[in-house]
Amino acid sequence: MNWYVVYTKPKWEKKVADRLIQQGIECYCPLVTQVKQWSDRKKKVETPLFSSYVFVQLADSDRNLVFQVQGVVRYLFWLGKPAIVKDQEIEIIKKSLTAPNLSDISISSIQVGDKIKLESGVFSNQNAIVQQVSSNYYVLVLETLGCVLKIKYK
Repeated sequence: MNWYVVYTKPKWEKKVADRLIQQGIECYCPLVTQVKQWSDRKKKVETPLFSSYVFVQLADSDRNLVFQVQGVVRYLFWLGKPAIVKDQEIEIIKKSLTAPNLSDISISSIQVGDKIKLESGVFSNQNAIVQQVSSNYYVLVLETLGCVLKIKYK
């Protein structure tokens, strides 16, 4: 069975994930905890990592089952076909959300365009290209995962 990406109505990610689970469809909605501030208080709130997206794992023949759930809009397509997410990519997302924050990172003179291999953390053994160097962060492009990683340092 493949993982697919379902596009939801805005702010409906958690509701859709709960309803998909009730229907017996395996899904994953990665959540991050953020501190939101109002004029009178601060509160920790779980927000989706990807706005308006939920990952579902089901057989190709069962893809239409998700449309029985209120809040589902459509599938995300790539090159005219429903986008398929690899199991290892879902596992990397899960690991990155449960990994402790890295506060002890050593930096040696890294320049824009350098090709590096990450040695520790959730993205260990991944090759990256340095895209941007700032006074307190680096922006790396992880070629195999097709994503950009921003690493802050003090």
